Amino acid sequence: MDYRKTIQSSIDYIEENLKEDLTIEKIAENTSFSPYHFYRLFHAYVGMPVMQYVRRRRLLHAIYALAKQETRIIDIALEYGFETHSGFSKAFSREFGCSPSQYISNISDKTPKKIDLMLHKKYNLRNGIVMEPKIVTKPAFKVAGYKFETSHESGRNVREIPAFWERFELENWEGLLYEEIKPTMLGEYAVCFPPNMATGEFQYLLGVNGDNYKKASSEIYVAEIPEATYAIFTTPPAADNDRAFAKAILGTWDYILYEWFPGSGYEIASNKPDFEYYDERCHDPEFSVMDIYIPIVKVKKDELHE
Repeated sequence: MDYRKTIQSSIDYIEENLKEDLTIEKIAENTSFSPYHFYRLFHAYVGMPVMQYVRRRRLLHAIYALAKQETRIIDIALEYGFETHSGFSKAFSREFGCSPSQYISNISDKTPKKIDLMLHKKYNLRNGIVMEPKIVTKPAFKVAGYKFETSHESGRNVREIPAFWERFELENWEGLLYEEIKPTMLGEYAVCFPPNMATGEFQYLLGVNGDNYKKASSEIYVAEIPEATYAIFTTPPAADNDRAFAKAILGTWDYILYEWFPGSGYEIASNKPDFEYYDERCHDPEFSVMDIYIPIVKVKKDELHE
């Protein structure tokens, strides 16, 4: 039996019945699995529990419906199974990290994409990835750490960035940064600054939050990351062995550039860095994940690519 196709058929069923009373048992009826076996398989292939996926899809469809028409939020909330306006807003904020109104201000008029497991296979993603990223406006902040210059020319960055990471780990730069900077929040940033488009050269920074760092040493570089609207993608869970985690990150980048952007209604924002964010979730030996932040701007309708 092709489990991938079976889970995909359940995803299609969910998409077609979002306004119905969906339960794990009812969704599992469309497969040959027991509800428990289906629950475990869905989680493994999609990267989240089935009812969280249902809730996420309902929230996304509701917010897109609100963006397209002048309808009261309570009417849309009830249509998608949320009993109150505040219940809908709280559920949305928990799932997407911002209020419904903040999200609406950044979305395009496209229908939210459902998950497509064939794309995961194409990009060598072992588990699932939620295809719709979070769209969040993040205020300016500082990153303090170690930087170097590399270039896209001749694939230098492909060789030099992994070597830089290796130094970061072998020489315990992370420990040194936490000891000197004492950031108020845990988590590491890998920042790619905009390249010189003529030469391909760009700066790469590995660091921690530096908002409260006052006295920079000669070795530590402090960069201000400007306010931007980001599409935030979370990589699928992967074991940190046989480079599975690294492959999941590369596969997610490929998905973003080759699949998500073409139909998203967005472009990468000029003159703003993108970055990867690694927090405690990336230390799970079996289910490591991290976030990719891409600064975006809406494409004007008359500029949309065919």
